[in-house]
Amino acid sequence: MMAKVCGLTCAEDVAMVLAAGADLVGFLHHPASPRHCPDAQLAQAAGARAVLVAVAGSARALLELARSSPAEWVQPYLPPAERALALELLHAEGRRVLLPWPDEPDQEALPADLYLWESSPRATGLLGGSGQGHPMAYAPPGPFLLGGGLHGAILAERRALLPAGAPCRGFDAASRLESAPGRKDPARVATFVHLAHELE
Repeated sequence: MMAKVCGLTCAEDVAMVLAAGADLVGFLHHPASPRHCPDAQLAQAAGARAVLVAVAGSARALLELARSSPAEWVQPYLPPAERALALELLHAEGRRVLLPWPDEPDQEALPADLYLWESSPRATGLLGGSGQGHPMAYAPPGPFLLGGGLHGAILAERRALLPAGAPCRGFDAASRLESAPGRKDPARVATFVHLAHELE
């Protein structure tokens, strides 16, 4: 099982999260969020584990953000009509896509390298991470990371509630691992990563 720690904002936390053994490390580009990472090059320290988490209004705008980041992975938040083109453009540039998959019906089953099964904005009122869980009613069409209000102590419980045969490859957490908005707590991060890997 993989452990993705998202919402890194400073070099100190990046070093700590990498030392804890996180498999993927998320850097958010969304100035309205307290987890916005102002330095795109901060992702360089994470190497192949870096994920650019980007909110954009169009596929072309997202591509420009991706080109400004050293991250190999991109987690795109876009209007639905722009998602297919974004995946095509990102894959053409050799990027890997962690596609957000909100827990809601009637989504286009776009091909991604990995999906992030997370809470629906219709339920939370927020795009992307909200710190809230979801009913796990509408599974992604392929292997996924599970997100939504996760921290180490509840990983086994949440995994046990997954539909039979669901291809879960790990977990994504952000706000529940923090000591303050945008700053990660070392003990919470270490527990999350350790318990995720124990479920392997």
